[in-house]
Amino acid sequence: MRHGEIETSGEKRYVGQKDLPLSRRGISQAKAWSARLKDIPFDRILCSGLSRTLETARIIAGSRPLPVESLAGFREINLGTWDGELMATIKKREPEAWHQRGDNLAGFRPPGGESFADLQERALPLLNRVASSARGNVLVVAHAGVNRAMLCGILGMPLGNLFSIAQDYACLNLLRYKNTWTVKAMNLTMP
Repeated sequence: MRHGEIETSGEKRYVGQKDLPLSRRGISQAKAWSARLKDIPFDRILCSGLSRTLETARIIAGSRPLPVESLAGFREINLGTWDGELMATIKKREPEAWHQRGDNLAGFRPPGGESFADLQERALPLLNRVASSARGNVLVVAHAGVNRAMLCGILGMPLGNLFSIAQDYACLNLLRYKNTWTVKAMNLTMP
């Protein structure tokens, strides 16, 4: 699952590991999923540890006697010096780097940050370990970039195509793991 909607100024920004809270709508989205998933027994509930995933996971967990576990491997992409910056500012200040990212989405690293290939190399093996040791249903609340990178790996898609996978705020992806992955649904949202 992707965390609920976050507080932003409305302008397009690079949001990686900058710790932004859920908006009122994001809290409502998590509450809607909590009601929808209340009868699903979870073996584990995991999140990235950033407040937006932690809050989403805790709301969904509700009164379940199950701790929400934080795993740093599910954190959003590290955007280094670009994190929190307006996209228009980066395009103007660092036009060559901005174009390089567009030309090499999988491999480009912003200054002090990581690439989507780096992200996939940290998150997908973690998801595989979690799935292979699970005894039941597992809820992972992560981020759009993380989810897209993991889904690209699971589906055998090139990372350069990751933005062709929709990951709306508070969307649910249904995956089954039995020695291999099956994608049952992606980007399910609440009305």
